[in-house]
Amino acid sequence: MNSFGRFFRLNIFGESHGESVGINIDGCPAGLSLTVEDFLPDLERRKGGTRKGTTPRKESDLPIFKSGVFNDKTTGAPLTILFENNNTRSADYQKQRDFPRPGHADFVAHQKFGGYEDFRGGGHFSGRLTVALVAAGVVAKKLLRLVRADKNDKTPSDNGISVQAAIIEIGGERDPEKGLQKAVEAKDSVGGIVECRVNGLPLGLGEPFFDSVESVLSHAVFAIPAIRGIEFGTGFAAAKMFGSQHNDPIIDERGATLTNHAGGIVGGISNGNALVFRIAVKPTSSTPKIQESLNWETGNVESFSVKGRHDLCIALRVPVVLEAVTAVVLTDFLLTAQKISRVL
Repeated sequence: MNSFGRFFRLNIFGESHGESVGINIDGCPAGLSLTVEDFLPDLERRKGGTRKGTTPRKESDLPIFKSGVFNDKTTGAPLTILFENNNTRSADYQKQRDFPRPGHADFVAHQKFGGYEDFRGGGHFSGRLTVALVAAGVVAKKLLRLVRADKNDKTPSDNGISVQAAIIEIGGERDPEKGLQKAVEAKDSVGGIVECRVNGLPLGLGEPFFDSVESVLSHAVFAIPAIRGIEFGTGFAAAKMFGSQHNDPIIDERGATLTNHAGGIVGGISNGNALVFRIAVKPTSSTPKIQESLNWETGNVESFSVKGRHDLCIALRVPVVLEAVTAVVLTDFLLTAQKISRVL
């Protein structure tokens, strides 16, 4: 459904062209310092309208605290954060309502919800809701930075846990500008690959079989619209290696390894090394290219072009969203393992 997590539990709500979108976070410990300013850097990274290849739609994206914060500190009660939608052009979607857009959820949503779904801008299926995920990530990352190594565990860092994601490929090119130019010349959209690295993660997180670190991370990652694949460590390239090549030799009592083909997870459990994984982001489904699709009104397959304001490459805005869901998952694991105190 629209909820995720055990001790750090999210509930996401809203539609792209509705009044607002938002997130409710249950389980955030009391006493965490939290102000609007804490959110601005990550929210700015997610925005479109200012970078080549992103949608011209601009929203202020200022978080509105509705509950869970008092005197700039979390209270321990559910934390509710809203983001208003003020820059919508719903008419663009009314005009193309006859065509369920290829690559979008239009057709399946219509069948599942009987035509009652909000189709404007993709409604509840829109990437607009990732602003709420980023907000949850801001809170989670603040909690992760408070986790310190102590003499009783094998955390490899005493500077907290850091989560960083970056684009490593756009349109099949290592040079993002070159990849974007391919899309411009083709008058089409392109996808990309984003890598995430987590440093300072304690050894021992994960609950095999079904709540292994990879399982839960993958679950959360595929909640991000447009994700098509995920790989940890060496990933699919491991299928071409010998076992002796892929194995990571352990070189000290803390569990440090000579290589990191496993990506920091063995047997579904964090091993104290850097957590490394990559995701594949599909090309933006909304493309100005003429396409063929069913016309609901005529019952025929006809030519049409998607109108509106869309990203040339969604992957450009994904790194901060990937950091967010990763931080949320790890915060939940740490609360489960009682490595984050409920009273800061």
